[in-house]
Order: sequence, then structure tokens, then C-alpha cells
Amino acid sequence: MSVVETDVVVLGLGVHGSAAVASLARRGHRVIGVERFATGHVRGSSHGRTRMIRRAYPNPVWNGFVAEAYEAWAALERESGRTLIHRTGGVYAHEGASQLQGPDCVALPDAAAVAEVFPGLRIPEGYGAVYDPNAGVLEAEDALDALRTSAVRNGADLRFGARVDGWDTTSSGVVVRTGDDEIRAERLVVAPGSWAARMLPALAPLVEVWRILTLTVAAGQPVAMPPRLGAFSIDRPEGLVFGIPDAAGNGLKIGVDAGPVWDPEEPVAPATPAEIDALRALMSDFVPGIDTSVVEAAACLYTMTEDKRFVLGPLADGPEVIAVSACSGHGFKFGAAVGDAVADLHEGRSRDDLSFISTARRGL
Repeated sequence: MSVVETDVVVLGLGVHGSAAVASLARRGHRVIGVERFATGHVRGSSHGRTRMIRRAYPNPVWNGFVAEAYEAWAALERESGRTLIHRTGGVYAHEGASQLQGPDCVALPDAAAVAEVFPGLRIPEGYGAVYDPNAGVLEAEDALDALRTSAVRNGADLRFGARVDGWDTTSSGVVVRTGDDEIRAERLVVAPGSWAARMLPALAPLVEVWRILTLTVAAGQPVAMPPRLGAFSIDRPEGLVFGIPDAAGNGLKIGVDAGPVWDPEEPVAPATPAEIDALRALMSDFVPGIDTSVVEAAACLYTMTEDKRFVLGPLADGPEVIAVSACSGHGFKFGAAVGDAVADLHEGRSRDDLSFISTARRGL
């Protein structure tokens, strides 16, 4: 086994691990990223073509971090030369009135007001909504590729299909043992996705992994395209329904933010015919006139905390280790900003603005 020295090791190369590697490498740090699976795998939470991005959030404590995310993705667009965000606007509905707020958001009192903004969307009677003009669609596959390309261009070493046998803290940092190398570094960043409870046992009491399904239908249907339809969600007791419009030939995607508890060591089961039929019915209910012929039914994993807030920061009993975890179904949109936050923490910069998602807040 060879000994390799670097500044930072990042375990897990989903969106947050990839963003951390890219941000660290841009700032001149030597960094090695290690991922258990091959590129393009579908075992975690970062695969799929699109995600939603929005400024509307239930608590203003998120507003600053949301702004950082928009700025960080814009910077990556400039660096990569790719369009990563399509601003379509978004409508977020809740029985009675929406609980969301944010810069430039406007209350919509009822279904008629929603129909004036998005004629393609029908929300239930008795619901109100918030319109977020800055919401839209994030090109997730392109964003992930742009982050990894940036990391490699700036000198990072990305290792996919690599086994991690364990790690230890030392007087000078950490030692990470892989199948081929012993990697010595000042810092370890653990971005484990659905493996949080296994890789960071201190998180085990806080997290639960859910299997989530999405359904995508054929692109090019005017009822599902801006300006007739933008991003949306409809909060229901049995699970929030979310929709990502056909902003750039990706087709309308719909899903439900609820699902059975899942062991990430087991490959994620594909959608059953009954599950697909249920998603098609929801799509017809909320986007009347849409052709629900299935193009793709996909499964992924959400790593949930009870309050749906992340866990980000150094561990109290091992400050050489930074945890990046439990993004509760809304983490992708923050990816580029999470990477910058990890780089700040490695460099010893205070991120008191992120205390609401810190490891300290969790007593970790």
C-alpha cells in the first residue's frame, strides 16, 4: 500500500462532495475525492437530469444561503460556459395559505390567481400559494459534470469506484485507507449522502433514508412548458407533490416528497406499475390535459432529518472531519454554495451565518 499526502480528502462525490472538491481545488488546495461507485450511478441522491431551484423558503433564516447558491451557480455558468439554470418562476401551494416567503415572492390567494400566473397548473380548492419569480429548473447532470470538470481542471484527483476501508484522526490530521492507498491529509470532508448513518455514526439518530419516485413524460407539450407552467409544489398531508416544467426539452417531471424507509446498501427498487399509475393520476390532476405517457420512471434516495435542515460543519470530537449531510430532499439547489462553505471551514473562516444547519446546533 502506497502513502499519498494531500491537503483534503473528500469522501462521496455526489453534488455536495463534487462541489467541495471543486471549491477547494479552485482555491489552490490539494484535494483527493473518493467515490464508492462509478460515475453516472443511480444508487444515491444526485442522479437525474433536473432539479428545482427557488428562493421561496419556509423560514427567512435560509434566505442568505439561497442567495449564495444562486450566485455560486452563476459563477459556475461563467466558468463552464454552460447554461445551468432556466428561470421559469414557481408556484408553491398549501391548504389555506402558503407558508413560504422570500425575496420578490408574491402571495396568490386562490386557484384563480394561480391560473393567471400559470394557466397550465390547477391547485385544489381551498389552497393558496406563493409565486416566486426567481424559481426555475437546474440542469442537474450538467451541473454535476461542470463541478467535476472544474475540480480536475484545477488539479483535483477524483477517484471513482474506490473502496474506503476506514479512517483515523492523527496529531496532524487524518489518515484514510482505501483499497490501494493510505492517504494522509490535514482535513477529511465526509459527504456521504444516504450512507450518513454508516459513515458518520453520530448522525445515525438524526437521519432516515427514504425511497422517492419521479415520473417524466414527453417533452414539447405546451401545457407543461413556460410560460404556461413553471416549477411548482402542492403540499398535501400524504406528501408534497413537486413538479419541474419542461424548460429545455427535458419533459415535465413530477414526484412526491414521501416514501418508504430504505436501506442504501440495497439497490433502489424501480417504480411498480401501481406507483407509476398513482404519479400519472397526480400529474393529470394538477396539469390538466397533459399526456402522461411515461418516458422515465426513476427512483432515488432522500436522507431526511425531522426538521429538514442540513448538518454541515466540523465534528466536536474530531474537528479534522467536516460533515456534509442530510439534505432532506432540497439539497441539490445548494450544491455550489455548500462547496464554498466547506472550503471556508477548511480555511478557518467563520460561517456563523450557517449556524442554523451547523453540527454545533445538533450537539455534534
